[in-house]
Amino acid sequence: MKKQYSILIVDDDKFLLDMYVKKFEKFGIQPDLSVGSAGALEKLRGGVTPDVIVLDIIMPGMDGLELLETIRKENLSPSSIVIMLTNEGESQKIEKAKSLGVVGYIVKATSIPSEVADEIIRIADENIK
Repeated sequence: MKKQYSILIVDDDKFLLDMYVKKFEKFGIQPDLSVGSAGALEKLRGGVTPDVIVLDIIMPGMDGLELLETIRKENLSPSSIVIMLTNEGESQKIEKAKSLGVVGYIVKATSIPSEVADEIIRIADENIK
């Protein structure tokens, strides 16, 4: 049995969020969801401290990299590992994400949702003691 992780998924696509919930429920995990950056910041500033934060990059308003910069600057949920889950494959964005300490970078277009859930669990298993 795999460890149970608390996961916050931040994306602006409600359909995708719902799909990921179904995939994580197969692992017995009920992820916390945020549609966009503002809601995620509100949760984190309110004291939510998930084991894993999964961020999309391309979102209206504040994008995922700006959100991650704010999380780091405000020292929100410092023990959380961060994984980018995005269609943004540009090397500049990947480098920026890495410089902000992400431990995983998954390109949505190359993975089906069940593979995404598997990969997030695998990355969490490797990075959370």
